[in-house]
Amino acid sequence: MSTLTTGGTVGLGIRRMSATDKPDTSIKSYPELAILVDISSCIGCKACEAACQQWHDLTPPIMTPEEVVQRKIAGYQSHPDLRPDLFMLMKFNEGESDKGFVWFITKYQCMHCREPGCLVACPSPGAVIQYQNGVVDFDHSKCIGCKMCVVGCPFDVPRYDANNKPWKCNFCIDRVEAGLEPACVKTCPTQCLTFGLKEDMVEKGKKIVESLKSRGLDKATLYDPPGVNGTGYIYVLPHGDNVKEYNLPENPRIDASVTLWTGPLKTLGSIAFWGTIVGLFLQLIIWGPIKVLGGKEESKSEEG
Repeated sequence: MSTLTTGGTVGLGIRRMSATDKPDTSIKSYPELAILVDISSCIGCKACEAACQQWHDLTPPIMTPEEVVQRKIAGYQSHPDLRPDLFMLMKFNEGESDKGFVWFITKYQCMHCREPGCLVACPSPGAVIQYQNGVVDFDHSKCIGCKMCVVGCPFDVPRYDANNKPWKCNFCIDRVEAGLEPACVKTCPTQCLTFGLKEDMVEKGKKIVESLKSRGLDKATLYDPPGVNGTGYIYVLPHGDNVKEYNLPENPRIDASVTLWTGPLKTLGSIAFWGTIVGLFLQLIIWGPIKVLGGKEESKSEEG
């Protein structure tokens, strides 16, 4: 299912890799890409979900009506949550706003954060890759199955399969590299999905927000959370005062424990490890190997 080979996708420069500070600097930087999701024009048809499954050759099991009731999910929703064989999911949540009854619809998938928690948390060199265009992907050949990417993700996205490998939306990186739109964007019948340069998508999103406000939706907002330095998927939320109703975190950011153990604690651990090695070496050189004689530890120097 993955489009990424061990050597990375040909033609795309690498901005960052997990557990390493050695990006591919031989290729010029690409402009950042993004997908604008205009919820105000989404009809919840799930065509994007079907296109994603078809392009990636995914076959998630179909839920029975009984399972839908048991798991208490909206009847319009195909599955309760993301799966390793379901990279994106249309989520439906009914509620109320100051305008009355509202369907809070959300296109839910990896957000392709500019500061990816999965990449920061991953301890395996090169298992998580961020390309110069901002797309974040996994290299399963280097994954050790530790699930730290799940811990680091503020959007709770990666899903592990039976082989202990993580899966998520990869922004249709194979299509993008070939100059095509991602499958979800290509199939959207209402054009609520727009693909292009990040700066262009932000500007278009702001204009839509202003249009919605002029029509009485004064709480409309553009969702591009600064806590992760922005995302590759940005949303126009007509009811921006109800972010949680859209199944989106209000202020996503990488958990402090992740940045702590991958930063200062990792450095202290390295110092402690090498300090121990040096100490053992000095013990061997100065006092010689320790021997156990008669239940007591004595060194060669004491025997002399």
